[in-house]
Amino acid sequence: MALLQINEPGESTAPHEHRLAVGIDLGTTNSLIATVRSGEATVLLDEQGRSLLPSVVRFRAEGDPQIGYPALKEMVADPMNTIASAKRMIGRKTADIKSLRDQMPYNFDDESANVPRIVTVDGPRSAIEVSAEILTALKKRAEASLGGDLHGVVITVPAYFDDAQRQATKDAARLAGLNVMRLLNEPTAAAVAYGLDHGSEGIYAIYDLGGGTFDVSILRLNKGVFEVLATAGDSALGGDDMDRLIAEWILDEVDMEELTSDSHFLRQTLVAARAAKEQLTEVESTTIKLKLPDGAEEEMLLDRSTMNGIIAPVIDKTLLPCRRSLRDAGLDKEEIDGIVMVGGSTRVLDVLAKVEKFFSKKLYTGVDPDQVVALGAAIQADILIGNRSAEDMLLLDVIPLSLGIEIMGSMVEKIIPRNATIPVTRAQEFTTYKDGQTAMSIHVLQGERELVSDCRSLARFELHGIPPMVAGNGRVKVSFQVDADGLLSVSARESTTGVETQIDVKPSYGLTDTEIEQMLRDSITYANADIDARQLAEQKVEADRVILAIESALDEDGHQLLDDDEISSLRDGMENLKTLAETGAAETIKKAVSDLNQLSRVFAARRMDASIRSVMAGHNINEFSE
Repeated sequence: MALLQINEPGESTAPHEHRLAVGIDLGTTNSLIATVRSGEATVLLDEQGRSLLPSVVRFRAEGDPQIGYPALKEMVADPMNTIASAKRMIGRKTADIKSLRDQMPYNFDDESANVPRIVTVDGPRSAIEVSAEILTALKKRAEASLGGDLHGVVITVPAYFDDAQRQATKDAARLAGLNVMRLLNEPTAAAVAYGLDHGSEGIYAIYDLGGGTFDVSILRLNKGVFEVLATAGDSALGGDDMDRLIAEWILDEVDMEELTSDSHFLRQTLVAARAAKEQLTEVESTTIKLKLPDGAEEEMLLDRSTMNGIIAPVIDKTLLPCRRSLRDAGLDKEEIDGIVMVGGSTRVLDVLAKVEKFFSKKLYTGVDPDQVVALGAAIQADILIGNRSAEDMLLLDVIPLSLGIEIMGSMVEKIIPRNATIPVTRAQEFTTYKDGQTAMSIHVLQGERELVSDCRSLARFELHGIPPMVAGNGRVKVSFQVDADGLLSVSARESTTGVETQIDVKPSYGLTDTEIEQMLRDSITYANADIDARQLAEQKVEADRVILAIESALDEDGHQLLDDDEISSLRDGMENLKTLAETGAAETIKKAVSDLNQLSRVFAARRMDASIRSVMAGHNINEFSE
């Protein structure tokens, strides 16, 4: 006997109302869009049957921008208005981009304070705007292929993208009119696409080398649960760097110094370098042809062995994060069950050879490395939109760097440690420092060091309305929440009044790859020095607190409860502590604080007695017992 499903009026979904959801791989070199059809993830093609959309946008003085292949054709002829590899700039501040300018043949708008903008004939354009154009083109492709409006998208990002880079990606999607259901880390998406969620168990490394970014993530799979144990990488390392090294080799072969300032020739050289790299995955040698500005042609032969030597520094640089991710996960290479290869740059044969040698484990290369991330995103999008059950798969990603706030003494109190599984919420209670304090400044920081000066500032906000109380009596609960996209919000709540304020952390720039790497290195290198610095700062804060408390008590009751010699003795002790707090070591300050506390015990006892007498005045003991 068949069962008939009954829905409340208006709640049933007609077949033609299947909610449309897609996954988008917004790549440095190429971008793709995919969806789930008849239970299978598939990449959507353009009108010419092509799956890839080159991540290139050409801005024009008149007319709409050219996107994808039409823009790619104009890269050599119009290099200053044709923007490629925008993903390398997204979420970065202007000062950070200066380190990349020698790799990018563009003019930057010096008037841009935080968000770098490239000067084009259509006005200054940011990486967010360029990415929005690419996303808009993919959106149109999906709506034409699927015959309807998109209800939601999942966009993939490098696992090592920080809060600013993730937020910038969401801003680009909003400009494109997309409803972002989730930002999904690229390595996790790749694991989903490989079907590792279907009954696979074990520990896998996801090696993702794209055109402009590199990630490695260590995942534990257990009955459909994806748990990211550790992640590492470089958000400005990829195939573009290989192209640049090959282009430098070409320029050396041409041996014409004056051509290094010719933007058209430089762009032509980069295009030729990329083409040669791709050809050498199939053949042992290839001929590179260049047209010089004077009309003459130059030819040179490049073989695979020579290219491997040229690009070796880039490949070797990817192995450092591999070592770090294993260390962070507390694993040896022998405990890894397999390596999933992701990203178009993994087609380079020497990449495959060196990764296999490093891990000494099986490489998963069965899915097109260009498509694998988009396919995984499509599967996740189909689950989030409600077209399929989420029971068989749970994704547990992590944050790449610790998050905390500034406390007295310019120290950092970490609230969420790096590699914590997201989404995550953590809270910690803090107290007021001064008598009568009615506001508290919250300074949000990111990094691994103990002092504020060694970490990156993310945001500042203030909590007002704290009732005036004695120092230490106020209680403020600071809560950090990192959502499934890796985006942070912070709130502060005073417990007595319930007054609360919060902020969504939306910095206008992100951490550079050098800063991320340096933060992690420094946290290890300076671990002992950081502990010493924190102990010293803590003792200085305690010294200031004791001095402030005694000073306040003397002003209020000193002359009523102490004679001149006792007051003089206390003030001498305070002056001694002030001097030591400026120049002394942590242990010296700690002893001086203890000595001053001992010296003030008589004063404290007399104040307590005076307070009790004041309360008892006009009453007898029986009244209080009742």
